[in-house]
Amino acid sequence: MELVPLRMEFAQAMAAGGPNDAEVDRLTGTHATFTLADYEAYVERTLNDPNRYTRAITADGRFLGEVVLTVDQDNRSAGMRIALWDGFGKGYGTIAIRHVLDHAFTVLDLHRVDLEVYDFNERAIHVYKKLGFREEGRLRDALLWDGVFHDAIVMSILSTDNI
Repeated sequence: MELVPLRMEFAQAMAAGGPNDAEVDRLTGTHATFTLADYEAYVERTLNDPNRYTRAITADGRFLGEVVLTVDQDNRSAGMRIALWDGFGKGYGTIAIRHVLDHAFTVLDLHRVDLEVYDFNERAIHVYKKLGFREEGRLRDALLWDGVFHDAIVMSILSTDNI
């Protein structure tokens, strides 16, 4: 597995999706569908945004997903998100998150990284806790999926946490 800068060539793989598309949509709370042009525009915006740190997660040159920090330098903080289209259960997400946390705290000199995760995503919650994230609270009934409301759990990790 490699983490590489996001490149325009990955837009095609994003648009093609992966074997877990329906599951990825549910885990990320994505109701929308996106075209190749949408993904190309996203990659272009990302490449030109100085407040974003994005890494593509790849294996054998194949795009599997991405991990993103949206940086707020004024407050020395960032929001983090990760999406894997393929490669579930192989530790890729854990490696990718460790990388961005190291980058956030050592290169960018940030103090805080936060995220939101839906309450049914037990696998991700386990990984986040293992990596040192702590639950801060909940956004009650933040996602309506298949007629059922779900909470979004807000989690964070600080540079001063013992990780």
